[in-house]
Formats: sequence, C-alpha cells, structure tokens
Amino acid sequence: MFSPRRALILVVFIVLCFFFLYPRDVDSPKPTPKPPTPVRKSKTTMTRDQQPAIIAESKPKLVPVVRGSSQSQQRLTIDRLQKLPLRDQLEYQFPYVVESKFPAFIWQTWKYTPASPKFEDKFRKTEASWTEEHPTFVHEVITDQVAGHLVRHLYGAVPAVLEAYQALPLNILKADFFRYLILLARGGVYSDIDTSALKPATEWLPNTFKPNQVGLVIGIEADPDRPDWKRWYSRRIQFCQWTIQSKPGHPVLREIIANITESTLKLKKAGKLHIKHNDVVEFTGPAVWTDIIFDFFNNPKYYAKSKEGHGIDWRVFTGMNRPKQVGDVVVLPITSFSPGVRHSGAGEVDDPQAYVFHSFEGSWKPESERHIEPEEDRLRRENDDKEMKEKEEAERKAKGQQGKR
Repeated sequence: MFSPRRALILVVFIVLCFFFLYPRDVDSPKPTPKPPTPVRKSKTTMTRDQQPAIIAESKPKLVPVVRGSSQSQQRLTIDRLQKLPLRDQLEYQFPYVVESKFPAFIWQTWKYTPASPKFEDKFRKTEASWTEEHPTFVHEVITDQVAGHLVRHLYGAVPAVLEAYQALPLNILKADFFRYLILLARGGVYSDIDTSALKPATEWLPNTFKPNQVGLVIGIEADPDRPDWKRWYSRRIQFCQWTIQSKPGHPVLREIIANITESTLKLKKAGKLHIKHNDVVEFTGPAVWTDIIFDFFNNPKYYAKSKEGHGIDWRVFTGMNRPKQVGDVVVLPITSFSPGVRHSGAGEVDDPQAYVFHSFEGSWKPESERHIEPEEDRLRRENDDKEMKEKEEAERKAKGQQGKR
C-alpha cells in the first residue's frame, strides 16, 4: 500500500514524463512546404464548337513563411507584405482555391437599401427576385457609404488599392471597382440592382461541368456581327460585368484590381485623374474587363497555345449558343445574362438558358446609348435613308430639267 509520500513522488514522476515526452508545437519542426503544383497544359486545339481542353492552374502559389515569434511564423508582417509587388499582396491576402465551393453570397449596390423609403419602387421587384431564387444565400444591397467602409476593412493591408478606390472621381467608377473588390475578397455573385434572377446560380453550370474545376462564370454582353459594331460597343466580343459569379481570389479579379489601381494612381500622381463618363467603359467597365479576360486566356502561365500557335480571341466565342469552359472559366452564351436584347442572336426571357434579365433601368448611360439598335431596325433605317436620298435626287434632277426648259 502506497504511503502519501510515495504517492506524491509517483504523481510528480508521471507529470515530468508527460512534460518531456509529449510533443509540443513550439519546439516541433515545421513541415517543409511542397513545391507549387505544375500547370497542366493541353495540346488539344480549341475550335469554335468544341469544349476546349485547356486546364488552368487550380491551386495558388505557396505563400512564403516568415520565421520568428509564434505569432508571426505563419503570417507576413504588414511591413513585409506591403513591400511585395501589388499582385503578390493581393494573392497573399486572398488566396485562390479552385476546388472550393462557390460562396452563397449575392452582392448588389445602390444608393439606398430596400429598407429605406427612398429605395425606388422600380427596383423592388428585381431586387426581391434574387432572394426568391436564392433563399439560402446571404443577399446584401450595399450603399456607397457602406461600400467605402467594406473596402477599408477588406483592403486595409493593401493601401494602394484603398488609395485608388478613394481617389476615383465618379461614383460609377467606384461601383465598377467595388464589384471586383468584393468578389476577390468574398466571392459569390455580383449583379446590378436592375437585374432580375430568372434561375438560381446553382443551375447556371451545366451538369457536364464540374464545379470544383470552375472558379469564374461570366456571360457575353454583345456579339455584334455587323459592320457598324464599333458604333455600339468597344470590343467585337464583349463580356458583361453586370453579373459575375466567382470564387474568392480568382486571378482575373486580382489582375483587373491591380490594373485599375495602377492606372488610377498613375493618373493621380500626374495630376490627370479627370475621368469622364465616356471613359468609364474603358477604365473600369466592360471594355477593360473583356481585355483582362482575354489576357488571362492567353497567359502562358495558365494556358498552352494550339499547335498552330493561335491564341484565344473573339472568334472562339462568336455565335456560340451553349456554354464553353476555358480552363477554370465558364463563358455562358449571350442568352444567359442578356435575354431579350434583340441582337447578337440572344434568345428571349423564357429561353431555357436565360438566367438573368437586365432591364438597364439603373444605367448611368443616357437612354440613347443603353440599347443597341436591332439588326432588322438598322437595315430598315438604312433602306429608308437610301430611298429618301434617291427620292430627293430624283426631285433635284426633275427641277433641273424644268429649269433648262
């Protein structure tokens, strides 16, 4: 039988054995990071009517680990982070994991929230449609003031982005910039306040696509296969940015944020940050959005060129009537986000591939610039103009003949 003294000695012995033999995180060696997953490149030549077999890098680069105190071992200090190039800062803050799920967020922006009596009645039905089609999603309508607070909260560690956002001189520029910023940081769906959800985002991808291989879903705004297309659009194929679905950290979002940030700060430094409404499309809108996407499609870091050396341009997407996947990006046909526009081969609102309807009610553009003239109307107008000129010419010649008499 143990005496109290022997029992105490045994307890002390057990405690000492546990202390010295049990592995502790503080002294245990850190695992060596694995090298980045190599980019898988396909040699398949992409054609207009085939799904391109091009696979993008699906994992982000490993973030460098800082050795030191226990609080800084797995995180870069703010000072060291801000010394990195802008794109590396964004990648560190918002890593991209293509295998993750699409976050269940719906983001919209407007001057007022639906709870405000100033919220326009014309938007109540469109705004409510997103909640009705996504009852399990978090749906937020962000005001300009709240957007500013969110940008400061999410991008406080990347001061260049915050400075650029605050420097933009027009609200529409900030609204464009914010949609990219919120999607990079949080992911989900962004859609303009004057859009209506026709089908839930969970049904946007066909069953033939694997969600864990897709990180960005976009739609075509315009495919104007007509001689006067430059009168209406900036690009031959233009991707819309009134509705975007993404996973956090996607490289396309990272690149457009870096692009807008650098362009803004460059103009600010030169004292030339005087952007007019006519410049919005090129500076933050669908023109630069389209350019960034095509740059991504042709980036050798993610994609291999075809055997013929051709890149990916508008010809790959013109006339398409079903979704196409390029790496981790799915491009939906024009009917999906632009049904009922009466041009570019778009179907009507009741088309099975119609997912979002854009009414253009909240557009900052004047009415005359909101809609492209339908092709049949253009041909009719040109024919009427031709007949009018012929009639005027005939009348002029008739008067000339009478004068000679």
